[in-house]
Amino acid sequence: MPVKRNRPGRRIRAALAATATLATAGALVAALPAGATQQDRDRQGQGRYQDVQLLSFNDFHGNLEPPAGSSGQVTEKQPDGTSKAIDAGGVEYLASSLRTARQGHPYSVTAAAGDLVGGSPLLSGLFHDEPTVEAMNKLDLDVTSVGNHEFDEGAEELARLQNGGCHPDAGCYEGGRTFEGADYPYLAANVTDEKTGKPILKPYWVWKNKGVKVGFIGVTLEGTPDIVTADGVKGLEFHDEIETVNKYAKILDKQGVKSIVALIHEGGAPASGDYNYDCDSPGAGDGISGPIVDIAKGITPKVDALVTGHTHQAYVCTIPDPSGKPRMVTSASSFGKVYTDTTLTYDRRTQDIVRTSVKSANHVVARTQPKAADMTELIGRWDKLAAPVANRPVGHISADILGRGAKTPEEPLGDLIADAQLAYGKSLDPKTSLALMNPGGVRSDLVHKASGSEGDGVVTYREAFAVQPFGNTVNLADLTGAQVIEALQQQVSGSNEASPRVLQPSAGLTYTLDMTKTGAARLVVDTVKLNGAAIDPAATYRVAMNAFLAGGGDGFKALGQGRNPFVGADDLKAFGDYLTANSSAQNPIAPPKADRVTILK
Repeated sequence: MPVKRNRPGRRIRAALAATATLATAGALVAALPAGATQQDRDRQGQGRYQDVQLLSFNDFHGNLEPPAGSSGQVTEKQPDGTSKAIDAGGVEYLASSLRTARQGHPYSVTAAAGDLVGGSPLLSGLFHDEPTVEAMNKLDLDVTSVGNHEFDEGAEELARLQNGGCHPDAGCYEGGRTFEGADYPYLAANVTDEKTGKPILKPYWVWKNKGVKVGFIGVTLEGTPDIVTADGVKGLEFHDEIETVNKYAKILDKQGVKSIVALIHEGGAPASGDYNYDCDSPGAGDGISGPIVDIAKGITPKVDALVTGHTHQAYVCTIPDPSGKPRMVTSASSFGKVYTDTTLTYDRRTQDIVRTSVKSANHVVARTQPKAADMTELIGRWDKLAAPVANRPVGHISADILGRGAKTPEEPLGDLIADAQLAYGKSLDPKTSLALMNPGGVRSDLVHKASGSEGDGVVTYREAFAVQPFGNTVNLADLTGAQVIEALQQQVSGSNEASPRVLQPSAGLTYTLDMTKTGAARLVVDTVKLNGAAIDPAATYRVAMNAFLAGGGDGFKALGQGRNPFVGADDLKAFGDYLTANSSAQNPIAPPKADRVTILK
């Protein structure tokens, strides 16, 4: 067991009623402040300037074990311009990477930008993510913002993850041992109780070490209610990220905390997916786009750096603050595959960060380094509890079926899930004619290579769970053809125009998206066909979809307007039953061709 770091404020109670590979390196100026001498920056804390190491990551999503297939890889740009895939991730390696990185840094703080839990593989999700919270405690996470997935099971469950206690339905695990909760504070500055108007959790937290103080403000994206089930955000209000961060930056400043970092569960899309892409390169089409750009430009200069997430991208960029000065904005991919190491130079005289000396780099959590023994033990304990359920075979596949790792908006695995939901819908009501699956609900790939002793091509319950971990039901509803067309338009318009969400259609439903156009016009309406026949706007179609889409989630309001709703069984059961009924060792399921959606660019 590693020696425990001396961390201030280890037990935080919520105020809620109810070696690594170098990656992208960015620096504003990798030098001492103007006029400073090396003696001024005494690493033992005696001089004016003190380097503070900020280690950060985001979107871990309960991936304690190394993610399988392409979901467990990052790409690295090579000197010849090609990209190389590197296996990465797994909490055993993340812990080793962070512990190695901290060596020689007496002033080190570790922060995260949300979605540590939710959408988790079976090893964590089966136990309501208690194993992940335990792992985060062990690797000495100091603070995190909430993300949208922290609300998957509602505010009361989030409070339990913070404060501890056994699950109200599942009870206590491991022989009745009481869950102790997170040692680190969850920050939710822009999430308030709609009745009291007060933040449901701490809005900010201050890290202190021998006179050095750094404040952290945590927010999730304002649009969280659009991408979480209604029950998960019931009774809550989500506020503007910029206004909220600016409000609490002013409060911290008045308290004498001049050094501030914002943890924001919202992000952007760099021009390249390579983790070592130079985000600040000046070429045409380079840089970063997405919501975080405008957010960064609007957040007060009082904030010295932004740690972001949500988009599962790796980047280290500088984006100008409202005064026009560059400011570091980082993100560390997802699933524990990357971590960011940022140096903040603290001026003891001004108590502020010297922004011109901030430097940052992303590092791969490589699987070639030694595993952290305490994390191996943790995984073994929980895996023993999960094994009777996890290792049960549910189907057979002939090759990898890509979901999260697909390179195209239409995912073979998404199509397969839609086919499974259509078959399940027909078993309930023979009039069911089509199914639609949201791409964000497909959390992993199905990998042909065996993960254990089950044999190549065997799909276990554990692997199926990793694909669909949310516990949705498969619902049926009557929609007019006009509403189906409207839903397909909503993939690429409204809240989804900037970042389209291409629905995964069941077999027989085909259409074309023309991305050279804008808004709803991107859907070529006369190409929308079901089994070769044009969709009739006046006809009624029985549609199968998960409960999230049936509630209008992800901006698909038209899908929430269905009539004669029927709530079916668990979507994971529907998927597993379909695999069992339609595959065998002799006749495995082949990957769908993913040719149902034509995209013109």
